[in-house]
Amino acid sequence: MNMQFIRRLPIPQDIKKEYPIDPKLEKEKAELDEQIQAIFTGESDKFLLVIGPCSADNEDSVMEYVHRLRRLQEVVADKLLLIPRIYTGKPRTTGDGYKGMLHQPDPTGTPDLLKGIVAIRNLHMRVLRETGFGSADEMLYPENYRYLNDLLSYVAVGARSVENQFHRLTSSGLDIPVGMKNPTSGDLSVMMNSITAAQHPHAFIYRNWEVQTKGNPLAHAILRGYVDDRGNSYPNYHYEDLKHLCAIYEKSSLKNPAVLIDTNHSNSSKKYEEQIRIANEILHSARHSPEIKKIVKGLMIESYLVDGAQSAGEGTFGKSITDPCLGWEKSRDLVLQLAYQL
Repeated sequence: MNMQFIRRLPIPQDIKKEYPIDPKLEKEKAELDEQIQAIFTGESDKFLLVIGPCSADNEDSVMEYVHRLRRLQEVVADKLLLIPRIYTGKPRTTGDGYKGMLHQPDPTGTPDLLKGIVAIRNLHMRVLRETGFGSADEMLYPENYRYLNDLLSYVAVGARSVENQFHRLTSSGLDIPVGMKNPTSGDLSVMMNSITAAQHPHAFIYRNWEVQTKGNPLAHAILRGYVDDRGNSYPNYHYEDLKHLCAIYEKSSLKNPAVLIDTNHSNSSKKYEEQIRIANEILHSARHSPEIKKIVKGLMIESYLVDGAQSAGEGTFGKSITDPCLGWEKSRDLVLQLAYQL
């Protein structure tokens, strides 16, 4: 076995004791979580935007972005609820490349998982403390979720993880919305099976404990486009795609039918500026179909301070080092456009 055991990492309980959440912040986050839940249950007609960098690669630039987002939230508060996308772990198709702040607090440095755990908790804590936002992160490693569970308001299960049993079972024990992306192949049955599993109760082993979950009625779909066997990208956000998902939900017994549309990835073929057109088209579809309007609860948008992407180490403040993102000006204008249409 060519696996070197570096060190035993502290359990989540110990990290939380060392870096605790203030009771006042805990109360404020609980109130925010209720607002988000009301969108998925249909009690609120606000539209949700999970928006932010492809990867949270630098604490200073992420915080600058989130502070701008906070000011924008005040302008659109009657129509939109914004959740900053703070993705601290990045799945890699081949396993190579930058794996996120959890692995590398310094994107140009060597991996350090202990520093990474502390860095991502501090970042999510700063977001909540300084802006009042509960943030969104991808649940790349289910056993790591409890390092952040008191700070997150939204969790996504990615296209490469959605068929994994452990992700599905862990999602069934969360009390916040969990979005299940369609797999990269585009097979919606995989996504729907994952939602079903997450909404049901389960008994399983989690962090060396036997646990029992009640099921998560807020588990829902995320459409992110797909890739064929020749590597070509195809979208699944068009009117016909959304009507098809409505029909699938109608035949199911799932609670709180809902979908968020990922405007980047295969939906845009990673042409980041296409997110503007795609977002507007989705709202157009919702205006022409009550069924679509009922299930489409929001969008996921990849956005940062500077347009595009760069390589790690190039040094442009607030420019993505993974997938290209919309810059701030375009992002702000898009958010205001969407609010105006709702």
